[in-house]
Amino acid sequence: MTTTLSPQDQLKQAVARTAVEYILPRLKDDVIIGIGTGSTANFFIDQLAEHKGKIHGTVASSEASAKRLKSHGIPVYDLNSVDSVAVYIDGADETNDRLELIKGGGGALTREKIVAAAAREFVCIVDDSKLVKKLGGFPLPVEVIPMARSHVARQLAKLGGQPILRTKTNGDEPYLTDNGNVILDVHNLNITVPCQMEEKINNITGVVCNGLFALRPADLLIVGSKAGVKTMTAK
Repeated sequence: MTTTLSPQDQLKQAVARTAVEYILPRLKDDVIIGIGTGSTANFFIDQLAEHKGKIHGTVASSEASAKRLKSHGIPVYDLNSVDSVAVYIDGADETNDRLELIKGGGGALTREKIVAAAAREFVCIVDDSKLVKKLGGFPLPVEVIPMARSHVARQLAKLGGQPILRTKTNGDEPYLTDNGNVILDVHNLNITVPCQMEEKINNITGVVCNGLFALRPADLLIVGSKAGVKTMTAK
């Protein structure tokens, strides 16, 4: 049975295909690829599987992505066991023209940030609905040690945001990350200088990581739109 993709999923599939074409020439014998988390990353994983014979190994930013890669027969390694990550491919919830991002809608922001930091190149794949002039329309995810939740929420409120505890689908229990932490989604945060806001939030005691990728932005953006797929570098 053939599944008809929505227009947005068609764009995600197109950028995923372009990303696979981009990395294929870089797949040497010992190259490790970092793989992100989320719907766009899933399209990338599924299309990467067509070339799994050329892939030495991958590092995944979440248990869900690791499971999907393994289901295709693609080797997955722990980041501690590899010497380097050549390129990291992942989506984003928002991006500006400096390729600073908001990520973490899928809950894997800390591991995503770790793999991005370890990678020599970070390629972000998005549809054009994620392009914004100013970051912050999408609530900023902040991963927090559970016992510090209330303290961190008060500090985030002082920065002008409205933190809301992320819950599971049933709404009764807190959503837990792969690291066993909770997420505060911060609404209405005025992010005028993303790098400064990223540092301020990370300096709050109890914060593990936040979803601003400004200190380590993407190196290349692959954007899908009705007009086709284009690549962008930071302005």
